[in-house]
This record gives sequence, structure tokens and C-alpha cells, in this order.
Amino acid sequence: MTTHPAPGAAQCPAHTPALPPPPAGPLPIYGPEFNADPHATYHQLRAQGPIAPVEISPGVYGYLAVTYRAALYLLQNTPARFAKDPRRWEALRRGQVPADSPALMMMQPRDNALWKDGPEHARLRHAITSSLARVDTHALAATVRRIADQLISAFAAEGQADLVAQYADPLPMLTMIDMFGCPPDLGRRIVVAVTRLFDADADGVQANAELEAACLQLTRLKRAQPGRDVTSHLIAVGLSDAEMVQTILLVIGAGSTPSSNLIMNALRLIITDHRFAGTVHTGVKPLADALDEVLWHIPPVSNYSPLYAIGEQIYEGVYLQQGFPILVSFAAANADPALPFAAGARAGNRGHLAFSAGVHMCPAPGLARIIAETALECAVDRLAHLTLAVDPGQLTARPATFHAGLTALPVRFQPDTHLTAPGRR
Repeated sequence: MTTHPAPGAAQCPAHTPALPPPPAGPLPIYGPEFNADPHATYHQLRAQGPIAPVEISPGVYGYLAVTYRAALYLLQNTPARFAKDPRRWEALRRGQVPADSPALMMMQPRDNALWKDGPEHARLRHAITSSLARVDTHALAATVRRIADQLISAFAAEGQADLVAQYADPLPMLTMIDMFGCPPDLGRRIVVAVTRLFDADADGVQANAELEAACLQLTRLKRAQPGRDVTSHLIAVGLSDAEMVQTILLVIGAGSTPSSNLIMNALRLIITDHRFAGTVHTGVKPLADALDEVLWHIPPVSNYSPLYAIGEQIYEGVYLQQGFPILVSFAAANADPALPFAAGARAGNRGHLAFSAGVHMCPAPGLARIIAETALECAVDRLAHLTLAVDPGQLTARPATFHAGLTALPVRFQPDTHLTAPGRR
């Protein structure tokens, strides 16, 4: 299969062909070296310009916005100058994106708000925002506390745990299952498949097929037996089966893996960083500050929001060739050294781009914070003397092309040998 050529790295005037990339080619944003230190790559890309050509996955090329200013420009000029519709992706139109490409699974056209522009986007986004607006935030926090207590009670007497596999991963999954009124087994199939889609090393084709089948099953179940849940509210606003499948996929995907990453990275910060370790237990430094720190420095979704230039586009001297996806690096933008405030002075500052910006920004950042902050409160409350069980250098990152998470977070804590039922203190 012939792969689509890489976009030119040159800063070209309009109406001229893009110059060939440098001999080394666009830098990859995948693989062991990138996963180990994404910011080293962002630093190299930032030296090329605010938006630079990259290899997203093997044989799949595009651009990456790596400054805060460029990220905001792209996000705030959608859909006036940049479109979300993946049908503008030239390599995809030509059949030149490998069928098993992780980039294809995360960036292919879908009948949901994320990939639409104009009135169609507005209609589908309204379905999401109106449905999520019905979520009782007090009930949501109570649900998270109940699930967190059940998860912690399963390992509290052991004195050790993997807070990724045993806490941060399942907690948002179980919370979303509850919000969508989904039977546990079906909900687990949905979120496991979503997690595999985010994983650049997984079989995306199989994960996508399993995910769509499970979402369709949930849709049909709720059409027959509606309830007071997000799925039923989405059905009530008139979405078709195809739109329901892709909208459930979108909302659960946005609410599960990113929330897991936020929780696990905040827990790591609380445990290992001297500015936070111990102080959240005494109330000296609130958990909200730890979340702000993570949202700035380790945004749960590191690189995403593919956009496509509409017509000839030049940004700060960088020529953006039509037909190539332009990803926004939320991680690189938040770490931009040109930002006018010190990296250590971001507690309480919500100017980060972790929830994106513009018309496609996260529709419910408040719900995401409730889930994460409640999860942190429960862990800090119940796991006394929490410490990392390995050297911090032994922690391994998940594939970092699209998101920022850990494969495991092994910890030790004081065993709770008196606990016999969930919810007891």
C-alpha cells in the first residue's frame, strides 16, 4: 500500500508546493522513545515552529500544534478556517491509511458531534449537553464515593495495591456505566473497547467493532426500556441508532480513559511530589490544586482534536497543506515556555487546555472534575501512609500518542484490618 507523503516542513508562501521534509522526516509521536519522554519531542518540534509536521502512526502523517498560542488559534477558528470533518483527510479518501492504523481508529469519520461542523455539529452537541445537564451532581458524587469505597474495600486489608488496575481504571468505567443505565457486563465491554482504542499498541479494528456492537445493544435496550439515565435522554432528543452508537462511544470514551488518566496521575503527584505529599492529608494544600497541576502538566488527553485546513492557510509563517490532519498537542501547549507565568504558579489557574477550547471543547468539564476530585478524596481518606512501592523511575507510561497514563501505580499503605464492609471508616 502506498502511504500518503508527509506534509512539508517548510514555511512556504501560499500557492506554492510544499517543500520536501528534512532528511530525517517528520518526527514520530509514537513508539518507545516518544512514550518515555514526549516533551523531548515537543521541544524539538517547537524549535521548528508553532505547528510542525509529524508522523502520527507508522505511515500516517500530519501536523502538531505545539504552542499555546497556536493551539488556541486552531481551536477558536473552527469551523471558520479549520474543519473537523475527516472526509477532508486526503490519505483517507485515497485509501492510503492502513486499516489497522491506531490513527485511523481514533480519527476516522463518525456520526457524532466531535467530527461534525456547523448546524449538524450544533444539533449533536446540544443532544449531549442537554443530556449531561440532567445529571444530578450530588448524586454523581455519591455514586463515585460508593464505587470508590467498594473498590478500596477489596484491597484495603492487603496494605498494597496497583492503583491503576484496582482503582483509577475501573472507577470511571463503573461510574459511566451507572450514568448510562448500562447493565454491568455490557458496560464493561464498552469501556474496555474504548480503552483499547486509546492504546496505540492495541488492535483498533477489533476494538472498534466490539465497541460499536455494544453501543448498539445498549441503544436497543434503552429504546425498549427507557429510564432516567443519559442513554435514555439521548434517545429522547431524537438521535438515530447510528448517531446513538457514535454518541455513546464519544461520551463514554471522553469520560472513562481520560478520567482514569487524571485520577492516576493526580494520585502519583500526591504520593511523590514534595509540594503535595502529605499536605493534602492535613488540608494545607487542597486536592483541587493537585488536579490543576495535573491538568496543566499531564493533561489526560495529550494530543488530539484533529482539524483540517479550509483553503490555503499560513500561520506565523508556517504553511499548512490541505488534506493533512492537524492535531492539537494539549500537553505541549500547556508546557509552552512562552506562557507568561511560572510553571509552579498554576494552582487555581484554569487557563489550561486540558478540556480543549472553542466550539468543540469538553461539554462537561465540571462532571469530570467531580469524578476525579471525589476519587482522590476517597483514596486519601482511606489509604493511610500512602507511598509508592517502586522507584518513580520504574513507572511505565502507556502509549502516549493520544493520551497520558500509566500502565501501573504500585503503592503501599497502612492495612485496614478492621474493615469488613464498603463505606466504613
